[in-house]
Amino acid sequence: MLAAVLTQVPTEELIIADDITLRDIAPGDVRVKIAHSGVCHSDLSAMNGTIPLEPPAVLGHEGAGVVVEVGDGVTHVAPGDHVIIAFSPPCGNCNYCVNRQQPNLCMAGFLTQPQFRQGDTVVRAMTNAGTFAEETIVPAMAAIKIDNDVPLDVAALVGCGVTTGVGAALNTAKVTPGSSVVVIGAGGVGVAAIQGAAIAGASEIVAVDLHEGKLDRAKAFGATHAVLPDDLPAAMAEIIGGDGFDFALECIGLSSTMRQAFDLTRRGGTACVVGVGRMEDTFSLSAFELFFSEKILVGSYYGGADVRSDFNRFLRLYKSGRLDLEGMISRRIKIDEINDAMSCMGDADIIRQVIDF
Repeated sequence: MLAAVLTQVPTEELIIADDITLRDIAPGDVRVKIAHSGVCHSDLSAMNGTIPLEPPAVLGHEGAGVVVEVGDGVTHVAPGDHVIIAFSPPCGNCNYCVNRQQPNLCMAGFLTQPQFRQGDTVVRAMTNAGTFAEETIVPAMAAIKIDNDVPLDVAALVGCGVTTGVGAALNTAKVTPGSSVVVIGAGGVGVAAIQGAAIAGASEIVAVDLHEGKLDRAKAFGATHAVLPDDLPAAMAEIIGGDGFDFALECIGLSSTMRQAFDLTRRGGTACVVGVGRMEDTFSLSAFELFFSEKILVGSYYGGADVRSDFNRFLRLYKSGRLDLEGMISRRIKIDEINDAMSCMGDADIIRQVIDF
């Protein structure tokens, strides 16, 4: 079968292989025929080394499809069911899942596993997902059943970008009605965060980005204001005065914008880091300012979501017209166009590209 394979790191290109096979299904496994996969910036981060991943590996972690086969012991899904693949699913048994009520931090299903083969070579699947392939095998806990009437292309987006952004606003930052929010970065995750802030009832939602085209688009998804970074101080003074925003959501993944998010937050407000940064990239806070400002600085992994309930919660918001998923699909491609998709990921007119299998 066809798949896009990471063969070295760093690299600017994936190899499109037509001789990829799956290992035998085992107890607790679910085999899924992928219908659509989103192309996420985290895939690019695996290619450039920001996210550690040992090649060879099939990339892709934002997918939806149809169950083909289940292993022994799997009862919550059956062949023919529609599912979203969760790239970091909860096991349901560890302290994070049971006692701490933070199932998004469970690592049991996150580690990359050797699901694929290329001849005699073992090929891993990115985060146990590997959705840049016509079929994949995932742990049962990663196959989240959804209603069959939900289009699988929009469902795929919920697998990562939508949950990361919307969840950051609703679950992690816990944006409140009537509050002021600044979202730094108006890409796919930023647009999802903007929508999450709007769903939460924020009164002012300011999108900040270097690309004017992205700013125009941000307003269509719920931003009340959209500004270039150089124009932010004046806009901030006009919109909320000099106190800072109640909530700042950083959706880029740079230490400079993380520090900016903290600075833009009012005393007692919340700065939420959503973007994935490099391990060696750091920023500093003085010992005094964190104490004196009483600001909350929090990371948001996978939108603080419990995928077992939040995936379908977000799809209900989509069905009710409160969450625009179809509008987030900027371009449709085939798997052999993946390298072109990677190269134009930062373009102003791209929110999400979706692979149609």
